[in-house]
This record gives sequence, structure tokens and C-alpha cells, in this order.
Amino acid sequence: MELQQVRYVLAVAETLNFTRAAERCLVVQSALSHQISRLEQELGARLFERTSRRVRLTAAGEAFLPAARQCLEAAERAAAEVAAAVGEVRGRLAVGLIPTVTAVDIPAGLHAFRERHPQVRVSLRVGASDDLAEQVRQGALDVAFLGLPPALRLPGVTARELARGRLVAVVAPDHPLAARARVGLRELAAEQFVDLPAGTAGRAQTDLAFSAAGLVRDVAFEVTDAAYIPRLVGPGLAVAMLPAAYVPQLTGVAAVEVADAPTRVETVVWSRAGHTPATAAFLGLLGVPAEPTS
Repeated sequence: MELQQVRYVLAVAETLNFTRAAERCLVVQSALSHQISRLEQELGARLFERTSRRVRLTAAGEAFLPAARQCLEAAERAAAEVAAAVGEVRGRLAVGLIPTVTAVDIPAGLHAFRERHPQVRVSLRVGASDDLAEQVRQGALDVAFLGLPPALRLPGVTARELARGRLVAVVAPDHPLAARARVGLRELAAEQFVDLPAGTAGRAQTDLAFSAAGLVRDVAFEVTDAAYIPRLVGPGLAVAMLPAAYVPQLTGVAAVEVADAPTRVETVVWSRAGHTPATAAFLGLLGVPAEPTS
């Protein structure tokens, strides 16, 4: 089994198209198909079902993918470690972050990183804390910046707390609460909310606060991206609770302090296996110590 064959299989699995996979890998389709057929013969099982209309993974192909990804990641990590030993930072840097992160300046850090380490391939994924943490655990991401309830512990990753802050109520500018200096959870419970999906870490901090106060709120709108929440708050469709440090970036909404507001912890997580050289260099530029706090 050759690493290039593994790369070809992953490309087809991700595109479900041999032509697009060959374009991604910068080879002709016949060469890619030949190498995958050779690998299937070696493994004694077909990895893909091919018809004139579609390509899909077989059960054997599904079973092959996790170990194949780990194999490529290990090879890339080994090459990066060798480069670091001779004073070079190479390989990849895959960063995940939530839209509301404020404890570190990710764009500024990436700008400085690219200037110092132009040979590193950088990718950036924006998503929900739960999904990003799982991608770090699986090795798809090297590092991720999350927002979590204080008591939440994520399995399978190393974490460091970056900052703590309270949530504030965010309402439409003409909402009756907009003129208030402070509001309580009991008053907010009478409003319709927009929030992240139930069960997510971003949603949990607010749900736990209302539950602890013996209150039930109506989440009328669920969105998968926190950056879209102000789009529903501004016209008066709902109210929301967002990190106080993030709200000054928003326009068209009003923020109100919440007397019994929940706390959110901004956290950076990385693999239990440790930092890659690129990850260590990036965190160093951000001023993030390498030692975990949880």
C-alpha cells in the first residue's frame, strides 16, 4: 500500500467522482483509477461501487477511511517533525473557531503566521464548538477555539481556558427592553428566543441558566450559525443571549445587561497527542501558552 494510493481513495471518497478526484490530485483519471484498482486487489475488497451514474463507498470502503486518514495524518506529521528538527515549519495548520470568539485575534495571528511560515498549508473552518472539538479529536483539525459552559469537559482533547465572560441580552433597538440598563432571566423568559440547536455547547450555557432558575423559555428559532442570530434579532423576530465581548461588533441590535446571566468560557483545544510544529508556532504568535488547564 502506497501513501499516494491512500490519497487517491480519500479524494474519491470526498468527491464521489473520479474525475473531480483526479483534478484535485493533479493526475489524469486513468492513473488514479488504476492505482485505486491496484489497492483494491491488494486489499481483496472493492472500496467503491462504480456505475455510469454514481460512485459510492462500499462497506469495506467505509471501514477503510478512518485508518486511511490516520495514516496520512501520521505521515504528514512525521514530515513536519523532521522539518522542525532542522529549523523549518512545514505541513498543514487546520484551525477551527466559533463565529463569536474574541479572546484571541485569529485573523491577525494567521497574517503573522503566513508571513513567517509560508510553506504551511492553512485551512480555517468556522462551526459549532461540539463539531469542532470532535474534528480535533479525530485529527481533522489541529486546534480549535471554542465557547463552552464553565463545567463542560470535552473528552479526547487537551484544553486551555483563554477567557471568561458573561452573556448579555440582545434585542431589537425598538424593543421595550432596549431602554433598560439591566434585565433578569425571569423577564426574559416571557420572550421568544433565537438560539443554536438544542444539545449544542453554545446553547447549553443559556439553557442551564434558565433551568437553574426554574424557568422555561421559548426558543422559537434555531440556527446553526451564531453569526446569523443578529439577523433575526434586529427586525424584532426574537431576542437572544450572546457573549458581552462579541456584541460590540454587531449593528442594528441593542444589548442589555442580565443580572443573573450565565458565564461562557472561551477555550482552545488541541490533540491529546500534542502540538504539531505548525500548531505550536501559531499558538505562540497568539500568545497562548502550550500547557493545558483542563
